[in-house]
Amino acid sequence: MSADRETNQTMTDRDIALLLADAADEVEIGIAPYQAVIRGGRRRRARRWALATAAALVIVGGSGTLALAGLRDGNGVEVSPAVKQESTAPLTPEERSVYEPRGTLIGIGEIGGKEWQVTVDVWGAPRTEGEAWAQFQRMKAFGEVPVGVDAGKTSQLVGKYSYFTRRAIGDGKDSVLTQNSVDTKDVMAGTDLESVALSLDPKHTTPQRLVMGQVAKTAQEVTCSWKDGSSTVARRVTEGADVNSDESAIRPVAGSSDDWFVCVGPEGTTFDSVKVTK
Repeated sequence: MSADRETNQTMTDRDIALLLADAADEVEIGIAPYQAVIRGGRRRRARRWALATAAALVIVGGSGTLALAGLRDGNGVEVSPAVKQESTAPLTPEERSVYEPRGTLIGIGEIGGKEWQVTVDVWGAPRTEGEAWAQFQRMKAFGEVPVGVDAGKTSQLVGKYSYFTRRAIGDGKDSVLTQNSVDTKDVMAGTDLESVALSLDPKHTTPQRLVMGQVAKTAQEVTCSWKDGSSTVARRVTEGADVNSDESAIRPVAGSSDDWFVCVGPEGTTFDSVKVTK
C-alpha cells in the first residue's frame, strides 16, 4: 500500500484492493454477507477501523449505495430498514392496552348446576403521568380501581401494569376477587409464588377449593394440597390452549409478566397448602 495513504484523502483502486486483502485475513466474505451484518453488527464494534471499512466496501455496490432490497435475517425472512424501524418504534397507549384491559380466561367449571369462570384483566403500564390519569378514568368506568390509588395519586401507576381477577357464577354479575399493580421490572423467578384460596360459592358458605395465583414463566408444575390428604397438580399448557371444565393448569395471561395457575380441589375438602414442585 502506498506510503502516503495516511495523508492522501484519495484512495486508488489499488489501495482499495489492498485494503480488502488485509481484511480478508479476518473476515470470510461469502456470496451474500448481508445476514452476517444484520445478525452480528452490534457485536463487532471492537474491530479496527480498516475492517469496518472493508466490510462496507463489499456491501456497497458500484453505485456507492447500500443494496437494501432482499436482505434476510437469520431465519431467512426478508427484512428492510423500514420494517426493522417499525418493529422497534414505541407502541401507542392503545397498542399497549393502557386504556382497555386484555382479558384471559384461566378457569372454568360447575358448581350447583351453574357454570363458574375466572378471568384476569390486565391493564398495560402507563409511561407518563398523562397516560396514568387517563387510564385511571377508564378503570373507574370498568369498575376496576386499584386499591390505594385515587384521582390525586394516579402517577403511582406509571411503569406498572395492573391486574384484576374476576369471577362469574351462572348468569350473575361477575365480581373482582383480587387485584394489584406490579412494576414491569418485578418478574417472578424459580419457585416464587403468590396465591389465594377461595370458595366457589359466592356467599362463601362452601370450603375453599379454588386456588389461583402467579408463578414464574419457568414453572412447569404447581401442587395444591387439601385437608383430606389429597392433592391436585396444575401443569403448564401450551399458549392459546382452551380452558377445559375443572381443569387445573398453568398458562400465560396476556399482559402479565408472570404466568397464572388454577387448582380445583375435590368436593367436600378445603385448601391446605400450595407450592411450585417443578
